[in-house]
Amino acid sequence: MSALPSIRSAVLLAAAVAVVTVASGVVVMLVQDADPFAGTAQPAQTRRAPEAQVRPEPLENMVPEQVKDFGRGGPGVTPTPPRILAIARATVPVEARHALGRLKHVQKVAVVDAGAIKIAGTGLNVLAVNPVDFRSWTPKAVADEPAVWSALARGELVAEAASARRLGMVLGAGYQVDGGPKLRLAASAGLGLKGIDGIVSAETGRLLGAAQGVAVLLHGKEGKVGAAGVAKLLGSGAQVVALRGSRTAAPVQQQPPQQEQKVATVGRPGSYLELYKQSATRCPGLSWTVLAAIGQVESGHGRNNGPSSAGALGPMQFMPATWKAYGVDGDGDGKKDIWSPYDAVPGAANYLCANGAGKGGEKLRKAIWFYNHSWSYVNKVMGYADAYARAYT
Repeated sequence: MSALPSIRSAVLLAAAVAVVTVASGVVVMLVQDADPFAGTAQPAQTRRAPEAQVRPEPLENMVPEQVKDFGRGGPGVTPTPPRILAIARATVPVEARHALGRLKHVQKVAVVDAGAIKIAGTGLNVLAVNPVDFRSWTPKAVADEPAVWSALARGELVAEAASARRLGMVLGAGYQVDGGPKLRLAASAGLGLKGIDGIVSAETGRLLGAAQGVAVLLHGKEGKVGAAGVAKLLGSGAQVVALRGSRTAAPVQQQPPQQEQKVATVGRPGSYLELYKQSATRCPGLSWTVLAAIGQVESGHGRNNGPSSAGALGPMQFMPATWKAYGVDGDGDGKKDIWSPYDAVPGAANYLCANGAGKGGEKLRKAIWFYNHSWSYVNKVMGYADAYARAYT
């Protein structure tokens, strides 16, 4: 599959594809007033034991609100895995498409756009698809992952998992297409399409200059769909690849079922538990349970995002001035959004770390105090953090 039509260089509108970079994690320091605790003993009431009776909310099934907005996904799609993938030298005529559908044992045909892009000189073969129509051509676990299809709708790249690993690609990062824009890698998944390194939406494909209507997918009864008739109909120069379940697919190259069913890996964590754990890595020494505790105390994990009476905003209740200094683009979409949990939670980790939270002990307590100037607040957060630690160990 190395001879896909090359995607031409083109001048693209900046709004067509999200331009993103990997979050750098650089902390912008504010000049703080002198430490009010320097050289003084901490008041006795601040050292009391954390509250023991708090009950933390379970996090593994609690989905950040923006994930809930992912459309065109979820269960209910019946997979029709492709048995044959073919790339024609030119747009497949309507007559040929009908003829492909009449081939023996063929039950379903799809024709999509395709092309080859280069990132830093490395070639990637991509299909450009309609997310709604293409879902059924993917393994069930991928079809049922709404984040994949929303990522395509946003103009982002979904990479084949094996290709992403081989090339060392990082989820959430922006990759410069040679002669084109940057593409954000939003997810990786086992697509089951031999020779294809990723998928984009049909609209993004058109903006990139993908060749229209050159890629053909055929589905039929496993082990029955052959390649010879397809090659004959598509003519000289067509590339025809037998996929898993086709009559000519070699068993040694089949993907193990447990790998095929693996859920796609997405750039945005799928639950608050994953989000807190991922965000805590920005601050070595900071436990994710502290972020979870602050998230519960401040907004009930995004259920009450404010604004507060003091003007604090978002799921982690930042004051706008503090956010301006410490906010981060946690999901690599090119924006630092105070309302987005994907930015706010890592922003909280950034702010806590700047105040010494990663050092633990009294430094952690003081960092939480800087987050909200109340020792009762510190005790409440530490109580919830301890409760989360007990619940998830």
